Amino acid sequence: MRVAIAGAGAVGRSIAGELLENGHDVLLIDKNPGSISVERVPMAEWLLADACEITSLDEAALQRCHVVIAATGDDKVNLVVSLLAKTEYGVPRVVARVNNPKNEWLFNESWGVDVAVSTPRLMSALVEEAVSVGDLVRLMRFSQGNANLVELTLAADTELVGTRVGDVSWPEDTALVTIIREGRVLVPGKDDTLEGGDELLFVAAQEREEELEDLLSVVSGAQ
Repeated sequence: MRVAIAGAGAVGRSIAGELLENGHDVLLIDKNPGSISVERVPMAEWLLADACEITSLDEAALQRCHVVIAATGDDKVNLVVSLLAKTEYGVPRVVARVNNPKNEWLFNESWGVDVAVSTPRLMSALVEEAVSVGDLVRLMRFSQGNANLVELTLAADTELVGTRVGDVSWPEDTALVTIIREGRVLVPGKDDTLEGGDELLFVAAQEREEELEDLLSVVSGAQ
């Protein structure tokens, strides 16, 4: 898979390193000569250019990319890169970094963004996830389908403990994708049983989140 990353700062380089280790082809684009550090990510392609300029993106052959990641520290730049990647080059998947949570509402399909990653919100969510039991925590928003990645740690006294996954009437537009149990990642099957302390990860429509939390929080024996 070919991936172009706009922004070769610490975030962009870290992403590039991970993708290269997983066997992908990576192009790093940055207009700041000081950010061009080929020795730090030697296996990547590098381009000194302004990712907001059509001529630069032509040079980068963005039409050949499967994914574009807008990872600069400037939300305005990330939005422009996302829009150009989607509308001018038809890139199938566009991921954008949100630096200021106040701008998160802009990062949607209207600007060509398929997945928006808000670093402050993600860090806050991870803190909540680490200390919350029985409360639904939103980890990430997906622009397409108005869906979110959400997590809930199942309390030991809830009604669903001991219930088979296939016997639960999950809300519409909700999918249980992973159970994290005692450090192991489980792909849930219909015959798997829910246990207290399970970290449940769902992709769920935003309007179904409250219904999902209510379902998972019913205490055993409650009237």
